[in-house]
Amino acid sequence: PLFKRTPPPPPPPTHPIILFVHGWNANASTWNTMVGRFKTDGWQNSELSSFSYDFSKSNATTAGIIKTKVDSIIKARGVTQVAIVTHSMGTLSARYYVRNLGGDGKVSALISLGGANHGTQTALLCFQVSCQQMWPNSSFLAALNATDETWGTPRYATWYSACDEVIKPYTSTILDGAVANTQTGTCMQHSQLHEDATVYGQVRDFIYQPAAAAIVAMR
Repeated sequence: PLFKRTPPPPPPPTHPIILFVHGWNANASTWNTMVGRFKTDGWQNSELSSFSYDFSKSNATTAGIIKTKVDSIIKARGVTQVAIVTHSMGTLSARYYVRNLGGDGKVSALISLGGANHGTQTALLCFQVSCQQMWPNSSFLAALNATDETWGTPRYATWYSACDEVIKPYTSTILDGAVANTQTGTCMQHSQLHEDATVYGQVRDFIYQPAAAAIVAMR
């Protein structure tokens, strides 16, 4: 009888696998510039994943999509953890996933670029469920930020700008307990945070840090 050969496992990734999560009124194209820079620095297509979602829905719903994406990546690539890079409202969905949907332990690093972590006054002009969750002092944010703003084992880092016209106050992005809360050296608007080369380099180094340290330790 012919025995079915088991296909060989995929080669282990040479870089941390990254999942990108866009914000409100946006889509996966938010990440075109940053993904391109990661590729220039050696990341493969299979190590970078972005997606579009219905930003009018609850961040808890989007967190469920993130859970499916992360589980799929872990299974397909044979890795144990994924790094998540978020912009704006996307931070809330990723943080909800880590805290409430089993993401703790599966996320190595969680990056927040201009995240609406403590709400934003500009969201008061919008009445979609997702916007209401970004209202300052919303029940959603109160629960998400309760006890520990940097829940679980991921290494958290934020980047924010005093010139952010969307996140008001701009200090809303800062997370208590983050490894780093970095204010940009130059004046940047909200969308420039994912386009800026300096921010990119800092994000890349933050994500790659433990992996690089492990490689050095093995030598």
